[in-house]
Amino acid sequence: MAVVSWKEICLLTGLVVGCYWNSLFCGFVFDDVSAILDNKDLRPTTPLKNLFLNDFWGTPMSEERSHKSYRPLTVLTFRLNYLFSELNSSSYHLLNVVLHAVVCVLFLHFCRLLLDRSTSLIATLLFAVHPIHTEAVTGVVGRAELLSSIFLLAAFLAYTKSKGTDHSIVWTPIISTVFLVAVATLCKEQGITVIGICCIYEVFVAQGFTLPMLIDTLLQVLRGKDGFPYAVLQTLLKLIVLIISTLLLVIIRVQVIQSQLPVFTRFDNPAAVSSTPSRQLTFNYLLPVNAWLLLNPSELCCDWTMGTIPLVESLLDSRNLATLVFYTFLGLLAYHGLWYNHSSSKIIMMALSLIVLPFIPASNLFFPVGFVVAERVLYVPSMGFCVLVAYGFKLLSQKGGLKKMSWLLMGILLTTHAVKTFNRNWDWESEYTLFTSALKVNRNNAKLWNNVGHALENQNSYERALRYFLQATRVQPDDIGAHMNVGRTYKNLNRSREAEEAYLIAKSLMPQIIPGKKYATRVAPNHLNVYINLANLIRANDSRLEEADQLYRQAISMRPDFKQAYISRGELLLKMNKPSEAKDAYLRALELDHTNADLWYNLAIVNIEMKDPSEALRNFNRALDLNPRHKLALFNSALLMQESGEAKLRPEANRRFLTYVKEEPDDANGYFNLGMLAMDANENEEAEHWMREAIQLQPGFRSALFNLALLYSQSQRELDALPVLEELLRYHPEHVKGLILKGDILMNHRKDTRGAKTCFERILSMDPSNVQAKHNLCVVYFEERELQRAERCLVDTLAMAPQEEYIRRHLAIVRNKMAAMSAAGQPIAPTEGGSMSDKQQGHQPEDKKEEEEEEEGRGVASGAGEGARKEKNLRKSSSTENQGHGQSEKLDTGQPDKRTKSKSTKEIKDIEKKRAAALKRLEEIERILSSD
Repeated sequence: MAVVSWKEICLLTGLVVGCYWNSLFCGFVFDDVSAILDNKDLRPTTPLKNLFLNDFWGTPMSEERSHKSYRPLTVLTFRLNYLFSELNSSSYHLLNVVLHAVVCVLFLHFCRLLLDRSTSLIATLLFAVHPIHTEAVTGVVGRAELLSSIFLLAAFLAYTKSKGTDHSIVWTPIISTVFLVAVATLCKEQGITVIGICCIYEVFVAQGFTLPMLIDTLLQVLRGKDGFPYAVLQTLLKLIVLIISTLLLVIIRVQVIQSQLPVFTRFDNPAAVSSTPSRQLTFNYLLPVNAWLLLNPSELCCDWTMGTIPLVESLLDSRNLATLVFYTFLGLLAYHGLWYNHSSSKIIMMALSLIVLPFIPASNLFFPVGFVVAERVLYVPSMGFCVLVAYGFKLLSQKGGLKKMSWLLMGILLTTHAVKTFNRNWDWESEYTLFTSALKVNRNNAKLWNNVGHALENQNSYERALRYFLQATRVQPDDIGAHMNVGRTYKNLNRSREAEEAYLIAKSLMPQIIPGKKYATRVAPNHLNVYINLANLIRANDSRLEEADQLYRQAISMRPDFKQAYISRGELLLKMNKPSEAKDAYLRALELDHTNADLWYNLAIVNIEMKDPSEALRNFNRALDLNPRHKLALFNSALLMQESGEAKLRPEANRRFLTYVKEEPDDANGYFNLGMLAMDANENEEAEHWMREAIQLQPGFRSALFNLALLYSQSQRELDALPVLEELLRYHPEHVKGLILKGDILMNHRKDTRGAKTCFERILSMDPSNVQAKHNLCVVYFEERELQRAERCLVDTLAMAPQEEYIRRHLAIVRNKMAAMSAAGQPIAPTEGGSMSDKQQGHQPEDKKEEEEEEEGRGVASGAGEGARKEKNLRKSSSTENQGHGQSEKLDTGQPDKRTKSKSTKEIKDIEKKRAAALKRLEEIERILSSD
């Protein structure tokens, strides 16, 4: 084997970088979204063993909806990418480019076994720049092809060293080959086909047999004229080892997928469900289609499913001629390779083995796959194609008159392919660019119309997205996913009636239940989401909750492992005030996926509804064990600790709120709750800092403004509280407690009875039955020496609250005062001056605890309240979205769930303290009223 020089390695690497450097600017598109963005197996918090239990997309292999693509080593490389750069797409693309360069170097080693130095370099250069590879290199999920190809070539190169100098068997390379084959298979299933390539190499290249020689040898043995030659026995022994190892790998692979093939529908591969002879004619026609893509990669498309290639339904279809020509050409090459014993035959045999064997798993000829044509599966077959083209170039260049012409043509071919590859990379920049470029090639694929709609939908361009989704329903009227997309877009446009109609059309297209036959085997798993989407839509109407529940139960009956149906039903049951049933739904979902942090979070919400805070906190902690950065679990578990009033939990609550604000730095609620924690701990400076942060992020934040003013008031900084209260009342002019606190400060610290009176009168104009404001206004009248008016005011107040003894006492004090003044001959009319001391202002607003409970809930994540809570304050179930990019449908978002409030022991003690403080203030008021 000729050595590959450093100059050649640098040339190949430079060429690969030159063709693919712009791929670093591409994002995650198409299948990348499911494999990278939505795949929890990439997260460091997911146990490493999950990679070997789940499929390529992160779905447990045991589930019926699993794609059954078992590629744990490829997912492991994604996980390493995530470890170093999380979801920075550039690092993923960079590693793909590096891997493609490695494949090119190994392929050059392979070519050197068959071709001379210049011809092998030409074959490798052509492979490096071929546009058909853009899907495998620029699409991140194409890494499965790259990794599998690396180990496939490494396994083959190792096997070529299994023959010793004395023609004996060297076992170390064979053992290495079996190991590398296993690794290649764990990267992608087609890796196992290298065993067949090694067998062909052993028989037709290493041993130099031709098919006639093999037949003759076999006939002689059968006739008993001669035994097997020693070389043949050695070859048989090596082949037996390879075949047995292959069978073992196949058995293991079948066990991994639990003897189940993945579920594909006619939308994925229409020919797979067609009748004879349409199925056979179409699948055979796909072979020349793939060959044409290698010959002329001018019209590339990311998706060839659905109606891209119409079915070949008759022998009279003219496309059968292409199939005939393809098989004729393939047969002539095979004949030349099998019947003759010279160098060209060996080259052709090895090229054909590279073309045919790795393509068999994707050919649909032996078992259906989930696509019609996929450019990435041509990555390895293109190696054999490049060998044939390079060898043909060599034959032409050896003819004197064609030498210069052949070199010119090869130069043009390499240049045009390189430019085409570079330009094709830009198509993968975003989902919109990718799918619109595909529509230029194929307008009969409803999935492409759907995916352009998805891309526009992600940009919140719903009107434009709707046009594409509607076009998809026209291209493929029975496409369930397209009608689901139409329904979801109508919903986003607040056109509920049209949305329901679209969902009902999609539901009517679902296959009917056949007794005794599994429903999941006849429908795409995502299509069952139509029941979830429709139920999510109609449950917005409280009178249709039972109807929504029936839809969830129907989905569960069709597929008992439908986890999302249990989650959505749990949310609905909470809304229906059935927490026990909601708990059962979430527990069933956890049986299917106990590593789902969102499910543990939802169960914690149910525990809160069932007034079991300790169990809720345990389940919040389980969610955080699985995902330490689960934002809602961080927020609400910290809130639960804060509400418990236990001082020992306060540091951990503080730590979780701090982690939350790192994850959500623009959410003012996190800073507000940090401020409330600091107020609980009497850390006033820190509380002021966090309240200021919350107000800066959210001007007009009602609870933050009021509690900051209250903090100043309690810290004897009443005059600092006034501008805060002014800001509060500018945003919320009807804030009763703010008006009361402002009136108190104006009266006692500014001696502004007029301003205080304005505050209390404003409250009474909004709520004439407010006893506290009415009583305080009476005190203002007394302060202004309007005793008769104060008397009438207190009489009215007593009528509003006859059970309040302090009002009766205050009325008696005023009347006694009036009687004393009358007896002394003093006028009862108001006089100037005579302001009262600080404590003369009647009822002050209760301390911060009341404000937290009655108004903002201190960020309490409940759906009830005065409506001022922000969304992030909600304790809600995790999202029920199942947005599979590159798929034909998405799932609607679920609704937040409410929780009931319960008073902790700490809160009860606080209330007692408030009452004691209020009584003390009343005693002081009485003392002052009596003193004059």
